[in-house]
Amino acid sequence: MAAKTPKLFNKWSFEDVKVADLSLQEYIATTPVAVPHSGGRFQKRRFYKARCPVVERMCNGLMFKMRGNGRKLQAVRLMKHTLEIINLMTEQNPVQVIVDAVSKGGPREDSTRVGSGGVVRRQAVDVSPLRRVNEAIYMMCKGARESAFRNLKTMPECLADEIMNAAKGSSNSYAIKKKDEIERSAKANR
Repeated sequence: MAAKTPKLFNKWSFEDVKVADLSLQEYIATTPVAVPHSGGRFQKRRFYKARCPVVERMCNGLMFKMRGNGRKLQAVRLMKHTLEIINLMTEQNPVQVIVDAVSKGGPREDSTRVGSGGVVRRQAVDVSPLRRVNEAIYMMCKGARESAFRNLKTMPECLADEIMNAAKGSSNSYAIKKKDEIERSAKANR
């Protein structure tokens, strides 16, 4: 008897999940997991976190700042509710929606400080694929956290809204808004 591939929370399949952006295929891991809590040591080696499943990376992104700091089980529970909401709203595989959101949410161009002889100016640079993924996850979690703070909407609702807007490329998303802002300032500093 062949082993079955696990589904996320025994519901969402990883079978047909595709990363549309060619440059990010190596850095958005869609390895099938039952629960986004592997206990994997993804920080031990450089670039190893690219192998961490993308849903687990979203959970890890939720898990810092104030009350949520270090509470992985709480982050996993929030992620489960978020996936349910995304599925109800879009009627798509929520894992695919998350992958689309992460691939669209990170800036492709940024500006850095270049200093020579006491004169500091900004220089536009391309952003590496891994940093694009990291930035996208960070900004989506930050946007959801800020919109849920002092609001009647729950955290999973805010996170689901953020992810769905980012997947559509809508400027209602905090991540997309920030991405556009960063790319605009980089374009000015070319």
